[in-house]
Amino acid sequence: MNEKVSLGRGKPSPPSLPDLEDYVVDFDGADDPSHPYNWKLFTKLFTSILVCAGTLIVSFTSAVFAAGINQASKEFSVSSEVGKLGTTLYVLGFALGPVVWAPASELRGRKWPLTIALLGGGIFTIGSAVAKDIQTLLICRFFAGICGASQLTVVPGVLADVFDNTRRGVAISLYALTVFVGPFSAPFIGGFIASSYLGWRWTLYIPAILSLATGAISVLFLSETYAPCLLMNKAAELRRRTQIWGIHAKQERMEVEIRVMVNKYFTRPLKMLFTEPIILLVSLYMSFIYGLVYALLEAYPYVFENIYGMSPGIGGLPFIGLIVGQVLAVTLILLEHTNYAKKLVANKGVPVPEWRLIPPLIGAPVFTIGIFWFGWTGYNPQIHWAVPTAAGIFIGFGVLCVFLPCFNYLVDAYLPLAASTVAANIILRSTVAAGFPVFTTQMFENMGVQWACTLLGCLAAIMIPIPVAFRAYGPWLRSKSKLFK
Repeated sequence: MNEKVSLGRGKPSPPSLPDLEDYVVDFDGADDPSHPYNWKLFTKLFTSILVCAGTLIVSFTSAVFAAGINQASKEFSVSSEVGKLGTTLYVLGFALGPVVWAPASELRGRKWPLTIALLGGGIFTIGSAVAKDIQTLLICRFFAGICGASQLTVVPGVLADVFDNTRRGVAISLYALTVFVGPFSAPFIGGFIASSYLGWRWTLYIPAILSLATGAISVLFLSETYAPCLLMNKAAELRRRTQIWGIHAKQERMEVEIRVMVNKYFTRPLKMLFTEPIILLVSLYMSFIYGLVYALLEAYPYVFENIYGMSPGIGGLPFIGLIVGQVLAVTLILLEHTNYAKKLVANKGVPVPEWRLIPPLIGAPVFTIGIFWFGWTGYNPQIHWAVPTAAGIFIGFGVLCVFLPCFNYLVDAYLPLAASTVAANIILRSTVAAGFPVFTTQMFENMGVQWACTLLGCLAAIMIPIPVAFRAYGPWLRSKSKLFK
């Protein structure tokens, strides 16, 4: 029996309401055309291209300023080490951004967190470009990085919204390519911009314009893809048409508790990092890979400009070798995805996370070979520049072959807690990567190119057994996890 309550002004307690479940909206079966899985192919492709373009812009913005650091440092009368904080703080923003954007995407859908972040990132990047002192530049870069984290955090969710299990792997692979092509294309594009009459400020103006333009297009044309929010819109339309105020979507019952959100996207991810060996070791490996991407922003210019005497811009063209390697890696991953799909069918649709770890078995040693190759051919100008450039194909191939399958492995292994797992991974890898630009140049200057790369190569070699070990012992470790007991 319901508790008697007073509505105020002498109104009696109202009668009991019908069962709420009778008024919950849902999709009209698996073939409902309003479900993102059933959208027209053009709509899916347009949505995917638009959000991946935003990711490419964000990743490009993170690295393009590196080409203008020396000019900006001279203009503001600070050391180049201080100037490098412009890259470091941007990447550090990636580590903090998921705490904001991940819960926002679950509460308010995908469109507005992505759109607001693109527009906000463009505004803060313009703030960096017009800065009159180094403090303003660095602060704006940090907040632009926080905005940029929205693309890294939310875009995989968009692709999961619109593609089912059979096609999602292809979409996520192409998304991963944009995450790394951005930083590797930025040095030579930024080098040409900074060395032209435009100067270093245009290394920020141009990505800001691209970010604002993409944000504006998203405001006008990006469709919401998050199914619970689509059902909220459907419920609102039905309430308007029927005047039955009880019609609602389950998402509308969700109560926002800051404590719960902080636990899900910050406290629990940090706890999982230190209590789950799989998450810790795989994330450490991915952090090293991701950090090396930003280390190369300093290492390549040092080798090709200082040792080989190339001009800025021209000295960044060897980064194309890294991009070629990544394209080859995506090809391998897509071929492996067909085998994965066959295994999934044979196993009655039940995935085994360790199936994801075949490409790293190839990519890990190739990545290590590439680092040693680059170090022991790039230190001597007597060796033709094409030789260390070719090493980049191996490095780029290894980067993507390790990073993407390991990311998918973590998601599959901790699927009920995927949001916290992804947050843990982004927090760690972005924090680690943020530090690499600060010390890379000094390491290459003081140790020499060959010995600096030997150190990095040895670290990479030590990590080769990680995917091998988890292929063998991953199921046993997951069975011992306290998270699922």
